[in-house]
Amino acid sequence: MDGTGHSARDALWKENKWVRFLVTCAIAVLGGFVFQLIHMPIPWLLGSMVFLVIGSRLFRGISFYWPGQVRDTGMIIIGYTLGLSFTLSTLTQIGLQLPTMILFTALLLLCAGAIAYLISKLSGIPFPTVLMGSIPGGLSQMITLAEEVKGIDITVVTFLQVSRLMMIIFCVPLLIFSPLFHVSGSHNAVAAAASGSAGSAALFPHILVFAAVCVGSAFIAKKIKMPTAFLLGPMIGTILLNLTGYEGHALPPIVLSLSQLMIGGYIGLLLDLESLKNKTKIVLLAILSGVLLIGVSMGLSLLLTRMHDITIVTAFLGLSPGGMDQMALIAKEVNGDLSIVTCYQLFRTLFIFFAVPPVLKLAFRSLLKGKKATI
Repeated sequence: MDGTGHSARDALWKENKWVRFLVTCAIAVLGGFVFQLIHMPIPWLLGSMVFLVIGSRLFRGISFYWPGQVRDTGMIIIGYTLGLSFTLSTLTQIGLQLPTMILFTALLLLCAGAIAYLISKLSGIPFPTVLMGSIPGGLSQMITLAEEVKGIDITVVTFLQVSRLMMIIFCVPLLIFSPLFHVSGSHNAVAAAASGSAGSAALFPHILVFAAVCVGSAFIAKKIKMPTAFLLGPMIGTILLNLTGYEGHALPPIVLSLSQLMIGGYIGLLLDLESLKNKTKIVLLAILSGVLLIGVSMGLSLLLTRMHDITIVTAFLGLSPGGMDQMALIAKEVNGDLSIVTCYQLFRTLFIFFAVPPVLKLAFRSLLKGKKATI
């Protein structure tokens, strides 16, 4: 009888996805609270992510679960927030910076290629595999491409992409709030709370119209296979509605914290060390790759501030090789220029989505032909 009850309980833990989600959610929320108590930047993103990475290793008997729909909802919220930051004047400014976006995207990708070559030489892993794992901001695109190209180790590509993303999401806020950038987190938090409380009273009924537009735009973007559809769709829908003169309002801080949790929980479960060979070596090389990419981004951001009248924080977040949604969350917290950060990140995302895969396919085919010719 006891044995039957025990096995039934085990089956509940393993098979009922909602029980698994509630347990996962509890750990993620605990992480958010702890990181908020110790005054970490973007605590609900970093706290949920770190606690789930650790929790999934400590509690191996529990199969953690985080539905993609929860992450998508968080992305829609961020997409709406990003869309509000675009006005006719900022769009004009961004148009003037388009040549610079092209230049700095090309420089960042060239540096990523050079770092991938170095990592390949140090590790002995084939260059094409390391290169696909090192392209900044191209997680889903590179994994899809890796499945189409012969000889690519998908496990290594996935690990390098996810570990770089997690490292940047964790390190960039710490750098931004360090003495290096002279950013005051407490002042910004108070300002955000004040603006949020003032705006929450004016949210209705306009927010219902924006919610319908955002959700509809997300599914249209998904239908036409737009990259990061649940972020870009709502952002574009909000921009278009905003430019008509229909005014949107900033969301309360608690909603933005919830969106951090929704995205952080999903990212925290992406890292899978179990299926990786030579774990220690690849982990160390992934850290080296991430550090070098962050260093390159800092150098390029200093150059960008010399070319345009933008702050070092805005430049760094715009060029950081992380996800657009995470960089936008940090920019929101430190009062960076959201529209500039988003546009630099968006341009790189679109460039990677449309231009990089065909170029890599062509290069890898030429490389394979060259190898066959020498045999």
